[in-house]
Amino acid sequence: MKKFYSILALLLAAMLVLAACGAGDDVDEDPGTGDAPDTDEVEDDETEDEEAGEDTATDVNIGNLQLGTGSTGGTYYPLGGEMATVINNNIEGFEGFDLSAVSSGASVDNLSSIYQGEFALGMTVHLPALDALTGAGDFAGVEVNNFGFMGHIYPEVMQIVTPADSGVETIADLRGKNVNIGPPGSGTQAAARLILEAYGLEDGDYNAFEEGFGDAAGRVQDGNLDASFGLLGLPAGSIEELALSRDIRMIPITAEGLAYIEENSGYSGLTIPADSYDFLDEDVQAITAYAILVGSTDLIDEDLGYAITKALFENSDQISHSQGAHLTKENALLGSEGLPMHPGAERYFREAGILD
Repeated sequence: MKKFYSILALLLAAMLVLAACGAGDDVDEDPGTGDAPDTDEVEDDETEDEEAGEDTATDVNIGNLQLGTGSTGGTYYPLGGEMATVINNNIEGFEGFDLSAVSSGASVDNLSSIYQGEFALGMTVHLPALDALTGAGDFAGVEVNNFGFMGHIYPEVMQIVTPADSGVETIADLRGKNVNIGPPGSGTQAAARLILEAYGLEDGDYNAFEEGFGDAAGRVQDGNLDASFGLLGLPAGSIEELALSRDIRMIPITAEGLAYIEENSGYSGLTIPADSYDFLDEDVQAITAYAILVGSTDLIDEDLGYAITKALFENSDQISHSQGAHLTKENALLGSEGLPMHPGAERYFREAGILD
């Protein structure tokens, strides 16, 4: 499987970090005198380093934190922007706090960026988060252990659209076709490859495009794509917009395909009701997983994590995006099974009576 962040790249990043740490440990001679530095000064420096290491989050610039979302045409980006605004407007006890929502490759990209210290928060499908924790899937050989679960956002549904006149009736019909499987490092791409695999289609059996659903929608509209996969909220605004300019259909997953997917992943079946979109004439079989929020345990300490989680869940009614309706205290722990809880989020969930 193609990986957005290769193991080699991650290992090289780790080696650079280790090398930098090693350089900091070397005791250089004073260039002016050639004498060794004062022993007391060295001991003082080491003491300061140890104290700083006890709580790395104290050195973080809380006025410049980033929330990794997804491509601009998907659900993550606009919803993540509103989430950041709600947190900024309602966080307490952290003067100068500022969180920016930034576009990214979504799930795998966000988890990788948290691992490398670039993002403080990230939106992800819960399944890649489990892979990151155990060093499986796109994270094979590299265990990402510096993040914690901070809450459920909304249920994600795989939606596969095709032009109404494409002649494509099933996933198997995509052999030799132009197919958008989503951006590298996204939950969409991982799920799309799994679905195609369920029908015996592998790399080279179709012409793969790796774009966000918004960008791919233009190609579907122009007739340059035979199908586009999107792990999106239901209903998805980008699909509704596409349907206004081009007659489209949704490709269902068959019972046999669903059985393979459920056996080989954590995705489960979900029926898209016919009334979800005006262009649907009948229910469509799809698969679903949870979109969740995760936070860096390096950049966000317990107090800040508590304040962020409280600001979001106590004020989620300020989110106007349709998927914001799922961001509730009642749903807060969906997708958390098997994942470590961020200490700050855990504190809030216990205080709010969400977690026993």
